[in-house]
Amino acid sequence: MMIDLRSDTVTQPCAGMRDAMASAIVGDDVYGDDPTVAALEAKLCELTHKEAAVFVTSGTQSNLCALLSHCARGEEYIAGQDAHTYRYEAGGAAVLGGIQPQPILFNERGELPLDAIEAVIKPDDPHFAKTKLICLENTQGGKALSLSYLAEATALARKHYLNCHLDGARLFNAALATNASVGELCSPFDTVSICLSKGLGTPMGSVLVGSNDLILKARRWRKMLGGGLRQSGVVAAAGLFALEHNVARLIEDHYHASGVATALNDLTPFEGAVAHTNMVFLNLSADTLKMLQQHLKDASIIISGARWVFHKDVTSSDVDRVLEACQAFAKKSAD
Repeated sequence: MMIDLRSDTVTQPCAGMRDAMASAIVGDDVYGDDPTVAALEAKLCELTHKEAAVFVTSGTQSNLCALLSHCARGEEYIAGQDAHTYRYEAGGAAVLGGIQPQPILFNERGELPLDAIEAVIKPDDPHFAKTKLICLENTQGGKALSLSYLAEATALARKHYLNCHLDGARLFNAALATNASVGELCSPFDTVSICLSKGLGTPMGSVLVGSNDLILKARRWRKMLGGGLRQSGVVAAAGLFALEHNVARLIEDHYHASGVATALNDLTPFEGAVAHTNMVFLNLSADTLKMLQQHLKDASIIISGARWVFHKDVTSSDVDRVLEACQAFAKKSAD
C-alpha cells in the first residue's frame, strides 16, 4: 500500500463517512432547502459562536468569499507572504475583486509581527489603497497561533478600525495544540474559514462563519463564483460525520509527526527535522531531498518536498515503514 505524505488533503472517506453521504437527506441548497447543509452550518455556528455560516466548495472559495465580502475594489487586505490567501489562491481577490494584497513576512512562530502589521496600514490618503482587513492563518506551516497573539493582533486591527479574517485551514489541529476551544480561537474574528477536507478527512468543502450581514454578502458571492450547489447535503453529510468522528483523533497525527521528527534527528542527514502539529519539516539540501524522494518512492512512500503531513490514513505501522525507509537511506548515504 502506498503511503502518501504530500498533504492531509489526500485522505479518503472511510466506510462510515460514505454511508452517511449515501443516506443523507437532501434538498436544493440554493433555495435553502437542504436540511443536511443547514445542520452542518448550524453545528459550526455553535462551535465557533458565530451568527451565521455558509457551506462552500473549498477553502479557496471560502477565503475568496470572505475577502470579497469585507473589501471593495481598491481596498486592501494584509496577509502573510506565504499565506494561502495571498500566495496559493491564484490571486483571486485581485483578479475578481480588485482587492490589493499587502503581504508581510511571517515570523518563526507563524505570526504576523504586530509592528510589521502597523507599519503597512495605509493612511487615509488618495495615493494609497484603503487598508480594510487583516488575514491570519491557523495553523501556519503547522504552527498553532496562541490565544494571546490572536487577542493582540485583532486588538491592533480594531485600533485602526480594520476587520479580521481567519483562514482556519487546520483550525481543529490548532485547537488541540493550544488546548483551546474552537470558539476561543474564532472569537476575535469577524469571519473564519473552516476547511473540512484536510485533517477532518472529507472529500470536499469548507464553511465560512461570521455575522449575519457578512454571511449574507458571502452567499451572494458564492452564487456569483459558481458555488451555489443544489443537493449538496451529500457532501455536507461527510462534514457532519467528520465533526463527530475525526476531530479528537487529530492528536494521533500530531503524535506521529512528533515521533518521526524525534527519530529522524538521530539519523544523518536528517538532523534538524522539526515537527509542528501534524507536519514534519526537513532541513536537507535540494540534491539530498531529490535523492530521498526517489528512494522513498521506490519504497511506496510519496512526498512532495521537505514538508511531510500526517493524517488519518497514515497508521502507526505506516510510520514504522517510513522510519525504516529513512534508516535505509541514511545507511546508503553513509556508505
